[in-house]
Amino acid sequence: MKTRNEALARDASDPLRGLKAQFELPAGVIYLDGNSLGVLPKATAARVQDVIAREWGQDLIKSWNTADWMHLPERVGDKIARLVGAAPGELIVADSTSLNLYKVLAAAIRIAQADAPERKLIVSERSNFPTDLYIAESLCAQHGLTLKLVDSVDEIPSTLNADLAVLMLTEVNYRTGYRHDMAALTAAAQAAGALTIWDLAHSAGAVPVDLNGAKADFAIGCGYKYLNGGPGAPAFVWVHPRHTDRFWQPLSGWMGHAAPFQFTPGYQPAPGVRRYVCGTPSVIASSALECGVDTLLAAEPLGGMAALREKSLALTEAFAALAEQRCGELGVYVVSPREAARRGSQVCLALHAPLEQAGYAVVQALIARGVIGDFRAGDPARLAEVPHILRFGFTPLYIGFAEVWDAVEHLRQVLASGEWQEARFNEKSAVT
Repeated sequence: MKTRNEALARDASDPLRGLKAQFELPAGVIYLDGNSLGVLPKATAARVQDVIAREWGQDLIKSWNTADWMHLPERVGDKIARLVGAAPGELIVADSTSLNLYKVLAAAIRIAQADAPERKLIVSERSNFPTDLYIAESLCAQHGLTLKLVDSVDEIPSTLNADLAVLMLTEVNYRTGYRHDMAALTAAAQAAGALTIWDLAHSAGAVPVDLNGAKADFAIGCGYKYLNGGPGAPAFVWVHPRHTDRFWQPLSGWMGHAAPFQFTPGYQPAPGVRRYVCGTPSVIASSALECGVDTLLAAEPLGGMAALREKSLALTEAFAALAEQRCGELGVYVVSPREAARRGSQVCLALHAPLEQAGYAVVQALIARGVIGDFRAGDPARLAEVPHILRFGFTPLYIGFAEVWDAVEHLRQVLASGEWQEARFNEKSAVT
């Protein structure tokens, strides 16, 4: 893509371009942060208003039956299942990503301890999203296990041995956009006698996922990123049917009971994945999430996730190439994988010395221009290996090639002019 006119031509011939009409997008904004918070679907406000005004306001508690609030977690879960290679009835919407990870990791540990009590190791990446590591650290302390963190994908094979109980990975790394080979790693871990847990926070709605095809054991994921469910949207949990009924999950709340309205003092888990629900689901938030999931299902007649992935790869490759070509001499380099199969739906950039500390300010200057990405801090002691990241997510439902061109041009101008040095761009906010 050598000119903006070429970018406009690609947009004009894009068969997915009509999907953008599903969203509320502020004028003049190039939104490249859907990997942190998806854009508001136009249908959401009316749907939430209907839940509030009619289902809650008029029908009151009857709506647990008349509007089928009771089965909302399953209904939305079945829709998400279509995006991640799960069958109906296998995936359910519940709680937060962190809580769901606690549930499935605790269940996996109990299975491992029952089948092979000598296995005492949980393996993950040091660059995994911190909440995953915090949850794993807590459960290791409770169950007498050890959490081993690897610094490189190349180190994972050596950990797949007789000591390993659980391999816990995020399929697409939140910092770099590196995408693991889920099927290959799952097969290798299971061949070694271990279980796998996959965090799909940066996968679901962004890349094609096939949980059953990969024969994965457990998966959890986020509702407010590529699924466009809104800030703090409920998360989801998937358990392979071979494991679902083996153990209680540790947060055995009343909505996961086999018969919650019998109000018995003893817990009896519901059959299947329903047992992974804990407390009363958020009806309003789950209804908003359903609208977000529907924006992705609208792509099914146009090729579904395969078509979205094809466009995503084209967008991210164009952005990476343009960033190198137009901003490389200004200190920019690409951190994300250039190999398509190993790249999620984001591109992460970093800055060479002497600008390696300028990433936050550069992102703030871009946001002031209407180009919204985000910043992720590196390791101050090892910036060469773990640099500060300028992170840009590409949601093909509403991002086009002209926006890719314009975003890189804004980046070039911010760096060439030194605009990022203004004091207002160097004032740290609570959220980066």
